[in-house]
Amino acid sequence: MSDAVFDRDWTFLKVARDGPIVTVTLNRPEARNALNTGLMQELTEIARLMRLRPDILAIILTGDTKGFSAGADLGGVKARGQAPNLLEIREQIALGPDMCRAWEDIEAITIVAIEGYCIGGGCALAVACDFRIMGEAAYFRLPEVPLGINMSWQSVPRLASLAGPARAKRFIIFGEAANAATCLDWGMADEVTAKGQALEGALTWARKVVALPPLPVRMTKEAVNASVNANHRATSIMDRDQYLLTVRSEDFLEGVAAFFEKRSGVFKGR
Repeated sequence: MSDAVFDRDWTFLKVARDGPIVTVTLNRPEARNALNTGLMQELTEIARLMRLRPDILAIILTGDTKGFSAGADLGGVKARGQAPNLLEIREQIALGPDMCRAWEDIEAITIVAIEGYCIGGGCALAVACDFRIMGEAAYFRLPEVPLGINMSWQSVPRLASLAGPARAKRFIIFGEAANAATCLDWGMADEVTAKGQALEGALTWARKVVALPPLPVRMTKEAVNASVNANHRATSIMDRDQYLLTVRSEDFLEGVAAFFEKRSGVFKGR
């Protein structure tokens, strides 16, 4: 099959192939791998290009040694919230959930190698994949609710499936960091390695996948996802519109201002 997807000069990604194993690396180090429009578009495109390829058996998604992704650009989020046309905003914010769904739909096994921070949209992307390998200094955090917006990208049911309802509520609502040991205990991580060894750990998992008969592996992934994810879209279909509501609230403006001013927010439910 064509290797154009691997030979291409991606703007925000580095892509490498070793036989049936592909490694996709986020490549915006100057912005802490924040998920801007260009990066999300490339992540969506490459996932769709690899979705059904029988010659690819395992895909590793990773960042760098400092962090996986700092999440979305708050400046861009704020600008969208001030735009006048709700239909245009609604179309723009489909990019995040579409990206996560594209990675979830890949038939090959997907493994995320995480060092350092994995925040907001980065966490949403990670939990859309099959397995997560974390360095011992890595952590997940969702800052959305403390900033005054809902957690969207259809990630709430994925987190509830992994961690259970009470822990998902705790993780999402309080916006507090969950370290690697906690993520492992809660089911949001599958292995914790020594600091700096998450990628090597992910490669070990990928090699185990490659050594197995590929057809039952894919059928098992599809069967498990179908049984666990059956109601995910139904229960999160409105999260884009919940976002449109919260991003236009006074509390959101206060949350963003408090974030940049490094102070506690004062929220009034408006």
